[in-house]
Amino acid sequence: MNTSLTLHHLTRPARQENAPLLLLLHGYGSNEEDLFSFAPEISEDIFIVSARAPFDLQPYGHAWYAINFDAAGGKFSDNDQARESMMKITTFLEELKATYSIDPNNLNVLGFSQGAILSYGLSLSQPGLFRNVVAMSGYINEDLIAGRSDLSVRFRESEIKTNYFISHGTVDQVVPYAWAKQAPAIMEEIGADYVFKDYPIGHGVARDNFYDMKAWLEKRVLK
Repeated sequence: MNTSLTLHHLTRPARQENAPLLLLLHGYGSNEEDLFSFAPEISEDIFIVSARAPFDLQPYGHAWYAINFDAAGGKFSDNDQARESMMKITTFLEELKATYSIDPNNLNVLGFSQGAILSYGLSLSQPGLFRNVVAMSGYINEDLIAGRSDLSVRFRESEIKTNYFISHGTVDQVVPYAWAKQAPAIMEEIGADYVFKDYPIGHGVARDNFYDMKAWLEKRVLK
């Protein structure tokens, strides 16, 4: 556990210097150990960092932003906290490049649920920040996209073209499948290279989902 940078995190170093980075962003109520369980299955040619979200929950767990409920029982996201977390992640990426032997031009992110929502927000606000984005069980919150009006132009002009692997459970009871299905329209709008896959599960990662993602990710990260 490294506590000296902006975000607490776990690392799985690569077997060579100047390795591509895979940043893992967990979901609401979880922690940095959750997605880190993927690490043993992913190529040792990739430097893996699993970050802990900055907002503590009681009695345990962490969040990238609060989820609040209104009088009618509806829930809504604290977008200000989400933007704050996005800023922290951007700072954290700069710290990672200065601290570890990673390739600054081969940054990749894998997010689950809230982590996927912020992965979308970061990659669409800053085209070219990541080479590859894995968004599992999340959706695109357009309120988190800075410069939404000229997104297509900025994305197409970016020197680094971001690829997306999007996956979702068809019976997800936390993030509705219909929300996830809105992502392909935006991918088409900006001309992104993307894959959308669904699985007959709830809010989680099925075995087939993981191995589909792993094959996709390693092919693009290590090419």
